Amino acid sequence: MSSVRYWVWLASLFGLRSQAIRIVLQQFGDPMEIYFTPHEKMERVEGLLKKDIELLKNKSLTAADRILGTCEQKHIRVMTMQDADYPCRLTHIYDPPVVLYVRGRFPVIDNEAAIAIVGTRRASPYGIKIGMRLGYEITKGGGLVVSGLAEGVDAAAAKGALNAGGSCVGVLGSAIDVPYPKKNTELIEDVAMAGAVISEYPPGYPTRGENFPRRNRIISGLSVGVTVLEAPARSGALITANCALEQGRELFVVPGNVDSPLSYGSNALLRECGIAVTCGRDVLSEFVDMFPGKILLTDGIEDKLPADYEKRMMETCPVAPPRDLPQSEADSSGKTLDSEGKTDLPAATKKEIDKENAWAYSDLVSPLEGLTDNQLHLLNTLKNYGEMLLDELIDASDLTPDQTIAEVMRLCALGVVRGGIGMAYSLNITK
Repeated sequence: MSSVRYWVWLASLFGLRSQAIRIVLQQFGDPMEIYFTPHEKMERVEGLLKKDIELLKNKSLTAADRILGTCEQKHIRVMTMQDADYPCRLTHIYDPPVVLYVRGRFPVIDNEAAIAIVGTRRASPYGIKIGMRLGYEITKGGGLVVSGLAEGVDAAAAKGALNAGGSCVGVLGSAIDVPYPKKNTELIEDVAMAGAVISEYPPGYPTRGENFPRRNRIISGLSVGVTVLEAPARSGALITANCALEQGRELFVVPGNVDSPLSYGSNALLRECGIAVTCGRDVLSEFVDMFPGKILLTDGIEDKLPADYEKRMMETCPVAPPRDLPQSEADSSGKTLDSEGKTDLPAATKKEIDKENAWAYSDLVSPLEGLTDNQLHLLNTLKNYGEMLLDELIDASDLTPDQTIAEVMRLCALGVVRGGIGMAYSLNITK
């Protein structure tokens, strides 16, 4: 328990750069050594910024002890990077979570053909139907579904996996003890009972929009492949797809109606780099050699669906009504979200974010109006360096990873920055 205490302490230093965490872990080995390292010695560590050292000077264990006490009361496991079953896949991503909070039975996921299924919250009946079918078929075929447990496609895929008699791993963008959205509370509990629900956010941590794009790197990081179904042009699912490409994961796309705005983003992925799939067998066939004896590509996986399955499932996974919210998984402004995902954004801002022609700026005069200092700083960084991957942008800026991700997502939504394949970002202007 004493060692875990210091891992939680390190993870609780919110604002500490990912690069700084990597540096101190490589230098000192574990958080206990980091904690007891004199301030003067820490100042001599190459690569640490002054703000990193200031954060590391905080030796209070009050927050860590409170978190551990709550986890014990609520039967929440604290998994650290030193644990044997901490996913090796996650250790190889750019920004692995220092600590994972776990409810349920977390599998040895490195041994599983884990497939993430992601898509829009505002799914059409087609999206709900295919999401459930993919979750069902992948589970029946020997795969493990990874889901963000959001409304729409994510929830449908998780329900399909559970109804196939299998398990599922759900990755929350909220605190581990806060079901989000609340209407999915029953589903989240079912996933925790049959599989596992995880989060990098401890009990009681506030639900903020910036948490959701960050959690997407974990969804793809746990998986060997990511399947995108119904993703609009500025969908949070596209963030997960970009993370998958950056992490070297296979990217699959279910073709959508070319006339449907719900499929603009996913169809663009299909055109540029995704593998077209129409069923669970298509996805699993790519991993037969990687998981011999585990993948079951018997004929007729699709035919194993009960006759009334889709009708019954559609009744339990209704289509979400349209909302006057950004197309992303959640608002990335850093504002606290309520239980239904609403923010205190002004109506004019929401309208501006949702403009279909937001990509067509001819200059920077009007887009620069009203931008924050952090947003202007990122624009200046992109101006100086040109196209940059997300990790390069994080390292080049003076912002924390959370701030960088939140602000660049907002700039993309406003059309000032274009996010490319592999998480490459560039200024979106014409001269």
